[in-house]
Amino acid sequence: MLQFPHLLRPTAFILFGCAPLSAFAAEQPLPLNPQVVTATRTLAMPIAPVASSTLIEREQIERSQARTLPELLRGLAGVSVTSNGGRGKSSSLSIRGTQDKHVLVLVDGVKVGSATSGSAALQSIPLEQIERIEVVRGPRSSLYGSEAMGGVIQIFTRHGEREGLRPWASLGAGSRSSFDGSAGVAGGNGAGWFSLGLAGESTDGINARAYRSSAPRAYESDADGYRETSASLRAGYRFANGLELDGNWLQAESHSDFDTRASNGNSGRYAYNDGELQVIGGRARFNPLEPWAVTLQAGHSEDRSDAFQDDRFFSRFDTARESFGWQNDFSLGDDHLVTLGLDYRRDRIDTSSRYAEDSRNNKAGYAQYMGAFGRHGVQLGLRRDRDSLFGSHDTGSLGWSYELTPELLLSASWGTAFRAPTFNDLYYPASGNTAGNPNVQPEESQSYELGLAGNHAWGHWSLNAFENQIDDLIIWARDGAVLRPDNVETARIRGLEAVLGTELAGWDIATNLTFLDPRDRSAANHGNLLPRRARRTLNIDLDRDFGRVGVGATLYASSERFDVASNSEASRLPGY
Repeated sequence: MLQFPHLLRPTAFILFGCAPLSAFAAEQPLPLNPQVVTATRTLAMPIAPVASSTLIEREQIERSQARTLPELLRGLAGVSVTSNGGRGKSSSLSIRGTQDKHVLVLVDGVKVGSATSGSAALQSIPLEQIERIEVVRGPRSSLYGSEAMGGVIQIFTRHGEREGLRPWASLGAGSRSSFDGSAGVAGGNGAGWFSLGLAGESTDGINARAYRSSAPRAYESDADGYRETSASLRAGYRFANGLELDGNWLQAESHSDFDTRASNGNSGRYAYNDGELQVIGGRARFNPLEPWAVTLQAGHSEDRSDAFQDDRFFSRFDTARESFGWQNDFSLGDDHLVTLGLDYRRDRIDTSSRYAEDSRNNKAGYAQYMGAFGRHGVQLGLRRDRDSLFGSHDTGSLGWSYELTPELLLSASWGTAFRAPTFNDLYYPASGNTAGNPNVQPEESQSYELGLAGNHAWGHWSLNAFENQIDDLIIWARDGAVLRPDNVETARIRGLEAVLGTELAGWDIATNLTFLDPRDRSAANHGNLLPRRARRTLNIDLDRDFGRVGVGATLYASSERFDVASNSEASRLPGY
């Protein structure tokens, strides 16, 4: 299912911190449009990133046979996915035991996700439109600001070709009246390039809600279907004077049936959700002076959701984000790079409910230094965010690496991060049993990581141990009869990630094993495991080519977990 058959290549291994920049640059689809390396926000790296990261390329996506983005990401080290039903139903992704709201998701450099719930609809981002994915584990608020507490996922849509035209297409069919198809064309003439793609799928789905004798009238025996159509366009051009321009557009529209009847059986029947995801972005890159590179980027994203029950309109939650960035990379010789940048983002919401505030903005400045001193590498980051609703917040990071031998790299890092409360956290309209809390404050975290990685003729491996302390965790809990958020929780998460890739008897073998100890440190549940976090996960991928035919298999295993913070026996979810 997953992405590892070619991790022996340096392109993936540099994200574990053990290969030079040239290894990554050689694998870029087109040098005229260099992509941002997510761990550092820059491609001009004098040292390899200290962060633990994974690169998934288009070839690996196709070989995985994954049907959805959450399914593709599930087998990565440190990543856990929870899905509420079958295809197209809401899925939440956790990195290193944090919440889905602690993971920043970018599409071609543009932040996506709902400003009301704080989550990104990963299940609605079609795999057919993706060129590659970069997953960075650990805090990155010193570069990206709010939400990058657990990590960052950056998705790059399909890229153009160097020369000529290359069409592509796929068709699929399966049980439960499931069909999917995609088609597109990519091309270029050396200086310019483009990629255009269309995709669609539909399925009758499954019945994900079990019968409960305690609430028999809440049971619906129907299957819950899903439909989605998407389109993407990406293009760029390099002028003779070195100026590079590129733009991207992605849109996905979906229809998802689900069960949400109340226990009394009087409302919620025939429920469905119509959703829309849109991302538009543009970027200009040029060099005013030889050692000075300037990147200007603008983006717009929308997350729209209309819910219906009893075949009637029920609620609307539409959010939009506009963002602008100005980044300057100053090369101080071959071994030192200074990055200075400014970010601006504005969030707007339009809902069927009345919120006390319907917009907010965030202004930020950040600085990063990367340098090499013999066998030593240093990465230092600082950032200040000023949010119109909760004020200023400072974050920082420090990374160090040491080349023990040409094949072994030791690394250590420290970082702080935060997450700003969402519109729902602050202003969810008060009702009989739910209300927001305008006094809730941002969550804060501090993390440490120690890593050792090896790159050998027979393959590669890495070990990363980490600890993340999260304070003022925002938890929705009942205050009498009302469910509302508050800063009442503290969590301490420790873990170990092990990754191994090699070739044996013609088979590419890739495996990762994650040990996690996610502990609740609140007064009410002190010492309990955080809900929906498995303490052990294992993923093994086997792949082999027989001429033009490829064969592969995946084994994924997860230990048990609890569904609620109290860790009651009734909430124990078995491993699988």
